[in-house]
Amino acid sequence: MENDFLPLLGTDYIEFYVGNAKQAAHYYKTAFGFQGIGYAGPETGIKNRVSYVVRQNKLTFVLTSALRPDHEISQQVLKHGDAVKSIALLVDDADAVWKETTQRGAISFLEPQLLTDADGEIGMSGIKLYGDTVHLFIARSKYRGVFMPGYVAWESMYQPASTGLLYVDHCVGNVGWNQMNRWVAFYENVMGFKNILTFDDADISTEYSALMSKVMSNGNGMVKFPINEPAEGKKKSQVEEFLEFFNGEGVQHIAMATNHIADTVTELMRRGVEFLKVPSTYYDDLEERVGKIEEDLEPLKNLGILVDRDPDGYLLQIFSKPVEDRPTVFFEIIQRKGAKSFGKGNFKALFEAIEREQEKRGNL
Repeated sequence: MENDFLPLLGTDYIEFYVGNAKQAAHYYKTAFGFQGIGYAGPETGIKNRVSYVVRQNKLTFVLTSALRPDHEISQQVLKHGDAVKSIALLVDDADAVWKETTQRGAISFLEPQLLTDADGEIGMSGIKLYGDTVHLFIARSKYRGVFMPGYVAWESMYQPASTGLLYVDHCVGNVGWNQMNRWVAFYENVMGFKNILTFDDADISTEYSALMSKVMSNGNGMVKFPINEPAEGKKKSQVEEFLEFFNGEGVQHIAMATNHIADTVTELMRRGVEFLKVPSTYYDDLEERVGKIEEDLEPLKNLGILVDRDPDGYLLQIFSKPVEDRPTVFFEIIQRKGAKSFGKGNFKALFEAIEREQEKRGNL
């Protein structure tokens, strides 16, 4: 890409710091259809933590827990609850990317290192983001092992079927009051991203609450990070609720792509994943709002799947309820039929659905 000084090859994996990695891995296998592929812990020579790696198509999650309460991982879980720690990005050269980003103002999280074993080598480095979140840079073209050095294959008789989830479409960060433009500038100046979409409080608001959002995309469009901040409203917005219960800034949700959203969501619901519901009136004039779509409207209505159109096509999307006890991290399931946007036409209906959940929690 022209002027793309930081070529990214996509999302390599997302790591969660959690209270109980074994149970969290079981949840993502059972509920979302991931397969267990790798494990690291005391049995593999790592004495202070355990990590389970689960994968579905190009989606890889790492669930990590500390084994002692005074460990940094334990402290972060105490502060944030189970949460995304690392968004690991695939690169050709982790050393060069670290040098480029730190020279441009990023604070180092992990100086470049080379991990090796009998299956090859992996280059790894990292920089700090908002809150306690970090970006790791992973160069794995010379590695043929299970996941990375230090991990062994996770042998399990329980490997549930896929639910059709394919890859990370985008990851959304929630930052504090008046911090959005600071992090937009970070992605522009440090990582060479561009602001491809902006939503202000006129776009994303209800009678009660509002937020602002800017979508950052890397040069080849493979990596996208919307960044949200609160905006003034009559009551507490979903971003304010997140910041309060998360105790700071962090990843709000991960959008996972599918090619058959009705089938995927039906299966996820069957496995116990709960989703936000919009009123059935949302579908009354849907085709007037978004035009003709290929899908049968009735299954979409029954499942609560939202539809929006932009100049490039349309998209179908649905949002889970928070997957932790705290009203923090949740997931989006998205199917793109050409659309490159993020469902602006659904914001009002979606936010009102979120507010109904906030009200039940007493947090609106």
